[in-house]
Amino acid sequence: MIKQIFTILLLLFSTLVFAQKHTISGYITDKQNGEKLIGANVYDSNTYQGVVSNTYGFFSLTLKEGPVKLKVSFVGYETQEFTIELLQNVALDVELKSSLELEEVTVVGEKAGINIESTQMSTIELPMKTIANIPAFMGEPDLIKTIQLLPGVQSGSEGMSGMYVRGGGPDQNLILLDGVPVYNVNHLFGFFSVFNNDAVRNVKLIKGGFPARYGGRLSSVLDISMKEGNAKEFHGSGSLGLIASKLTLEGPINDRSSFIISGRRTYIDILAYPVLKVVQKANGIEGLRAGYYFYDLNAKVNYKLSDKSRIYLSAYTGKDRFYSSEKDSYSDSYYNESTGNYVTQESKWENGAEIWWGNITSSLRWNYQYTSKLFSNTTLTYSRYKMLTGFSSSNTFNNETTSTEANYNSGIDDVGVRIDYDYYPLPEHHIRFGVGNTNHNFNPGIFVYKEDRLDSTNYETEAGNSRISSNELEAYIEDDFRIGSLIKINAGAHFTAYTVRNKSYYSFQPRVSSRFQITEKWSAKASFAQMDQYINLLTNANIGLPTDLWVPATDNVKPMRSRQFAVGTMYQLPKNFEFSMEGFYKEMNDLVGYIEGATYFSFENDWETKVESGKGLSYGIELLLMRTVGNTTGWIGYTLSKTENQFDGQNQGEPYPYNFDRRHDMSIVLSHKLNETADLGVTWVYGSGNPTTLGAQEYPTIYAQQNTIGNEYYHVDENVTDIEHKNNFRMPAYHRLDVSLSIHKEVKWGKRTWTVALYNAYNRRNPFYIQWGYDYDGLSSTQKLYKYSLFPIMPSIAYKFVF
Repeated sequence: MIKQIFTILLLLFSTLVFAQKHTISGYITDKQNGEKLIGANVYDSNTYQGVVSNTYGFFSLTLKEGPVKLKVSFVGYETQEFTIELLQNVALDVELKSSLELEEVTVVGEKAGINIESTQMSTIELPMKTIANIPAFMGEPDLIKTIQLLPGVQSGSEGMSGMYVRGGGPDQNLILLDGVPVYNVNHLFGFFSVFNNDAVRNVKLIKGGFPARYGGRLSSVLDISMKEGNAKEFHGSGSLGLIASKLTLEGPINDRSSFIISGRRTYIDILAYPVLKVVQKANGIEGLRAGYYFYDLNAKVNYKLSDKSRIYLSAYTGKDRFYSSEKDSYSDSYYNESTGNYVTQESKWENGAEIWWGNITSSLRWNYQYTSKLFSNTTLTYSRYKMLTGFSSSNTFNNETTSTEANYNSGIDDVGVRIDYDYYPLPEHHIRFGVGNTNHNFNPGIFVYKEDRLDSTNYETEAGNSRISSNELEAYIEDDFRIGSLIKINAGAHFTAYTVRNKSYYSFQPRVSSRFQITEKWSAKASFAQMDQYINLLTNANIGLPTDLWVPATDNVKPMRSRQFAVGTMYQLPKNFEFSMEGFYKEMNDLVGYIEGATYFSFENDWETKVESGKGLSYGIELLLMRTVGNTTGWIGYTLSKTENQFDGQNQGEPYPYNFDRRHDMSIVLSHKLNETADLGVTWVYGSGNPTTLGAQEYPTIYAQQNTIGNEYYHVDENVTDIEHKNNFRMPAYHRLDVSLSIHKEVKWGKRTWTVALYNAYNRRNPFYIQWGYDYDGLSSTQKLYKYSLFPIMPSIAYKFVF
């Protein structure tokens, strides 16, 4: 018996010895500027086991003891190889060098591309260089407008920055800037977004198959990471465009820290000033001022406390402001018979109006590496969005002043804390888990009126909606693991506990994505995700206006919910091309919208009495052919989809096409390097017309109405419009061609670039909205359908410099 026990123990000991494993861990950075590289590929060529670096460039790979041939690669960088005799845990920080001749460093025979290998589907990461080379509206490259060119993402109306992802509205997109939600991403009513490309390091869009670590929205996650600042040397860049200018400065503070600060401002108000002076002079007006501007300011600093601990502080602030004012004064004299003197009366008045909106976000992050396998990130966040519309008037007569002021404001404030963990027990497992808590404070539209009277009394009243506070507690766990060599699965769950007033909602949201490796370059994927959303955006218009209201789920308004299924395949083609095809099916419940006829400017009732719940259904197929490496990069995307909504109080309770349902949506985006000094950018987009509601016929009607003064009745003739159903008509198709040419030149102090571009190069008159009208010929009128457009062909020029 003792002999048998001894034999078993010996076998177990031998197994442990032969199976002994060690961990290689560290950070992957850009050799030139020290920026962390997200999603870099790290694997052992001997066993083909590998991992990818996380959001902070950290990786951890546990392998069996013995020789390791480690390869570290990232798109656009030269691959590095390390031969290691793995006898103990190894700390390895890797600096990758950007490659100027990308085609020559392509390694033949490596594993399939990271998108083929990954379990995550419906996900696209765009290099910032790609975004910078796309033809820009008014010469201002825009991150959101680039995202709109991807399959599954649709723009709203002409020129707008709204994102409508797989049938969802703008409020169903979780837009994160360094982990902090941004609630309004629009400048100039949506013609530009709030993101300054010069301050952005990485962009990831997730349309489905959501990992468990994300929550709170139904349709998409746009995860944007700011640059950390060049840790090697001081640099700057900037640009001068037709409507805005930018300046970015970055560099090391010392050997442990770096910074970046980036600002952007329009000068529409400055350009408009001389025009206003001419108008004033021509019309004899004095004291007239009007203008508009927006600005953005991004800043970030980081500090390396130790080899295992880092701290980051980042902030963003931005604002739009329209303003106008007019003032005048005059004097009059009259003869006072009682005194026998002339008396002069002086009078002056001033009227003003403004509308402004803006965001503030900030985050304080602390990274800590507990062991070679356990990494944590603790984040404190603050986010605020506020809008104000104001009118004021004052009159002064003989030194006595009366004034009135009316303001309408709304917004949302968030304060949150979150801790996330990355755990790498084995190469076959990457476990993430964490908890977070966010306190939301809503101001869903309050009207304030003030009046200062001649009798020195003040009058003030307030109307509108009450402020509401709510609390959202969340927790998650997910594991990215392998089953054999062909199957890889990401499975997890997101838990939330939401409290508002005396009501609590609890949610369990399962998430799973799977990948089956058919060949080294071909994989099939499938996913399921359930999402809950506790905040809503109420809007009356088809464009994103700052007067749209953010409101919470309450005891009377249920949280929105969605379930999305997706299947797809991805194939890596020669010459660095990737082809993907996905089909999706998404159900949405408890959608929130205004009832027919309700608006945010009606103060007689609380907003909760003006909304109703409905449901939505969206399904479709998305195709994408993409190339991110080489002299010619870009993509061709196509979406075939259908989206319907159903509300009991609309369209007689029958389903109707969603306002931004497009059956066909296509984009061709190309950037070609002509030579060492010139780049060409081309974008062509096509989309089926958006649905709209138009009357089919008009009927004359006569009805009696009582005279309000007496008891007599009189007849009224009116035409009644017959509307078959909501969104019963489609506007003409939308299509547009944009082109740009950039000329670069190396100079003593750095590099300068001139970019000329044409927006809507063949002058397509795309519809912004349509309506019935009449064409008069002097004798009779003919009813016609009129199309109104915004942008004809628009040239632009911009100057960019780097030093």
